[in-house]
Amino acid sequence: ALGTGAGLAALGFWLFVASVIAVGVWDNIRKRESQHETLRRVVESGQPIDVDLTDKLLSITSGVASKELERDLNVSGLIVLGIAPGMVLMGWLMSMALAEELLYILSGVSLLMVCLAGGLMGAAYAVGRWFRDEDDAQSPV
Repeated sequence: ALGTGAGLAALGFWLFVASVIAVGVWDNIRKRESQHETLRRVVESGQPIDVDLTDKLLSITSGVASKELERDLNVSGLIVLGIAPGMVLMGWLMSMALAEELLYILSGVSLLMVCLAGGLMGAAYAVGRWFRDEDDAQSPV
């Protein structure tokens, strides 16, 4: 009985993760489409296209998105890190009522969540560093 419920819970978790990723990708695509639509309208209106304006328009959302992405990854890592001790506590409480093995199982899940939090925070650091390196490469100084 525990195996079926655990399998459905795992399936639900991974479906949630997949849906969050899909929504993030879809949102990024929509932002790019709106940038291209704005450029297309400028071209269709017959106005002269200034290279500086084009670069500025295309970098507005990417610069903001990079800072938001770094912040979002850090916040996600902190949230997941905060949940990890709760999983151990839940395993301890469940082990007293149901089966002793649940403490070990949920402790393992907690350790996995700590690793996931570390990965999210590491990704935030890497994203921030990549975009800072890009900004440094583009600056005229």
